[in-house]
Amino acid sequence: MMDPKGLFDLTGRVAVITGGAGLLGPRHARAVARAGGIPVLADIRRDAAVAVAGEVGAEFGVDALGLRVDVTDPASVEEVRAEVLRHFGRVDILINNAANNPKQEAGDTGWSRLESFPLSQWEADVAVGLTGAFLCSRALGGEMALRGRGVILNVASDLALIAPDQRLYWKDGVPEDRQPVKPVSYPVVKSALLGLTRYLATYWARDGVRCNALSPGGVENDQPEEFVRRLGELIPLGRMARADEYEGAVVFLCSDASSYMTGANLVVDGGRTCW
Repeated sequence: MMDPKGLFDLTGRVAVITGGAGLLGPRHARAVARAGGIPVLADIRRDAAVAVAGEVGAEFGVDALGLRVDVTDPASVEEVRAEVLRHFGRVDILINNAANNPKQEAGDTGWSRLESFPLSQWEADVAVGLTGAFLCSRALGGEMALRGRGVILNVASDLALIAPDQRLYWKDGVPEDRQPVKPVSYPVVKSALLGLTRYLATYWARDGVRCNALSPGGVENDQPEEFVRRLGELIPLGRMARADEYEGAVVFLCSDASSYMTGANLVVDGGRTCW
């Protein structure tokens, strides 16, 4: 029987993390590195990805790599695959983390409403969050399938399971038809990721590639105080998550600790979806 600590060991495993320089990408990278893995931070902002990779590499003594990727561009995704294989000779883990998350807390808020939500924004959000996950899975998951082993982790959201509570965004004194709302694209994309997760889990099951989803709740990140208070009242634990509170779940889903788990969605939301 394997040592329980060894179940979570990622030593030598190469993990490509899209959206690697965003809010949670660096946390995912640290989780992988802390478990002995080698994170590759891929982001549309090359300099930011390289900087974060340098920080993680220095902190944990691993050969972290920062790369530019446009997840909506098949050629860019193929370049990342080729570069990772040139540098490490393998890819073991893909964390589809890249997503657009349009903010509506400030400025002209009418644009976020369904009736006026720009088609261009919808298309951009779907391209990054869903098409990007498809393209990266096709390129990197296909590589894992050829080797007979690998893990894909799709980062979804609690909003893949429940509708946004638009009362969180209510602003006094603003007309009803101008009230800010969570845009339609985000929960739709995150819901679709659960379908992609199930598809990939069954498609590559015989090739040794597992695919699961992680549905995190909201992370506190300098949002307006009133928004944080309102959301906390909807969560049994009474607060939003800290940015580091998903690291354990990431390691679990990427490691042999979850070796008999595929096609599943791990919800880590402080209990919000219980209510």
